[in-house]
Amino acid sequence: MKINKENTPEIEPQENKMGTMPINKLLLTMSVPMMISMLVQALYNVVDSIFVAQISENALTAVSLAFPVQMLITAVMVGTGVGVNSFLSRSLGEKDFESVKKVAVNGVFLAWMSSLVFVLIGIFLAEPFFKTQTSSPEIIKYGVEYLSTVCIFSIGIFSQVIFERLLISTGKTMYSMISQTVGAVTNIILDPIFIFGFLGVPAMGVRGAAIATVIGQCFAALIAFYFNIKKNDEVPLSFKGFRPDLKIIKKIYAVGIPTMVMQSIGSLMTYSMNKILISFTPTATAVFGVYFKLQSIIFMPVFGLNNGMVPIVAYNFGARNPKRIVKTIKLSLVYAISVMFIGFLIFQTFPNTLLRMFNASNDMVVLGSTALRIISTHFMFAGFCIVLVSVFQALGYGLRSMFISITRQLVVLLPTAWILARVTNNVSAVWWAFPVSELVSLLLCLYFIKDVYNTKIKTL
Repeated sequence: MKINKENTPEIEPQENKMGTMPINKLLLTMSVPMMISMLVQALYNVVDSIFVAQISENALTAVSLAFPVQMLITAVMVGTGVGVNSFLSRSLGEKDFESVKKVAVNGVFLAWMSSLVFVLIGIFLAEPFFKTQTSSPEIIKYGVEYLSTVCIFSIGIFSQVIFERLLISTGKTMYSMISQTVGAVTNIILDPIFIFGFLGVPAMGVRGAAIATVIGQCFAALIAFYFNIKKNDEVPLSFKGFRPDLKIIKKIYAVGIPTMVMQSIGSLMTYSMNKILISFTPTATAVFGVYFKLQSIIFMPVFGLNNGMVPIVAYNFGARNPKRIVKTIKLSLVYAISVMFIGFLIFQTFPNTLLRMFNASNDMVVLGSTALRIISTHFMFAGFCIVLVSVFQALGYGLRSMFISITRQLVVLLPTAWILARVTNNVSAVWWAFPVSELVSLLLCLYFIKDVYNTKIKTL
């Protein structure tokens, strides 16, 4: 307890658990709810595609071709969320509670402004986007129905993510898990109702899948907002007299923009890979879309682990506690690689079963089983890299994360895929571009983490 100038007791804010709780218990407490909620998110994405696949393979292809724009939405919302998350956690570690207030409301403002951009994309650019990839009228029709709906109502997913990030920043990951899970379950329940027409609702096909998705996102956003107001006392949300703070916004985007660029690169990579694959057959594009849905079941828990890890690393960096930082990183690597190894075994052992869930034709099963087995060889490398890239972000090295992502996806993956497609004229050879690019990413991560440890962590 401190004594202020008036000689009256001044109660100090209670130490956050991220600076005191044993690391393994803290990491599991923070991460497991996020891992579960993101696994549920991945499962509802898979279920979404399974229902769409019952319409036709062209419907599944259309949703696959829409994926790059959905990744772009993810890029902007995750980039903003990571910037807010990192800034908030460091401010809490430094006991700078005035910055905490400002970061929270400016983060919400940025999320809402970003959603307006995608409203315009959904209205004006959905059809031209599909016409750059295919000339099939049916695929274009399905794609525009799906993508325009997702974009126009993107305020749901932007609000959901930013409110959940505020909860994560203070270690309240259980509430984030609840909001994500409720949103995902809502989507799963509504999918067959809106797609096929039940309970008096007309059958809306692919557009119905999109409507179910945005309703689930909006519902999750409302729940996350409620938890912030009622349960998150460390991050007060008040918009009374609010004006955007350019200094705060710059600091949020200092970490957030590199993350956005990294995620946007993923969008560009997916779009370009779709162009390469569809030159062989639309089935290859459908396989690529299915792969992304399936791999999310493995990758999303690792991203959930990272969401729990980042505030711990950022908080203890602000509190100048290198031992807790190092132990958090080591444990995160062990857990991430273990999860990815399980995913590798599943993809190697049951590729046909996985593909049959999507109403796959025999040609799609043959092509897809080869793809899943080849691509999954890089899973353990990816687990290692995902953790370290998040460490760089937590410590303010967003540009290094961006450099690794650019190198992996644009400098190595796409050129390798294009060359393999041209030289071999065999779609199965194209899949080898994924393990090749991940190996390069691994080498870069090892080099950068050594430098970060020596210059940033060891010197605390």
